[in-house]
Amino acid sequence: MSLSSDDVAKIAHLARLAIDPETTASLGRELQNILDLVASMDAVDTSGVTPMAHPLEMAQRLRQDVVSEHDQREAYQANAPAVENGLFLVPKVIE
Repeated sequence: MSLSSDDVAKIAHLARLAIDPETTASLGRELQNILDLVASMDAVDTSGVTPMAHPLEMAQRLRQDVVSEHDQREAYQANAPAVENGLFLVPKVIE
């Protein structure tokens, strides 16, 4: 499949790119090279390849789940204009 200059112009329009008509041919060749590369990668048989999330088989180091700060809710709410049952009260913004 070869890209025509109309195809390149349409792709540039969809990508919201302003291109010069003189560069349409060279951009078409570059886009065609990219599409050929993708087609060759698509032709590779990957049925025996297991998908992976990370190239290294390592376990994530986890830290102990311990409390590192003490509860300061009363101190934080001391400066609040309105508090009820441990919650900040704010004006209603949606009617």
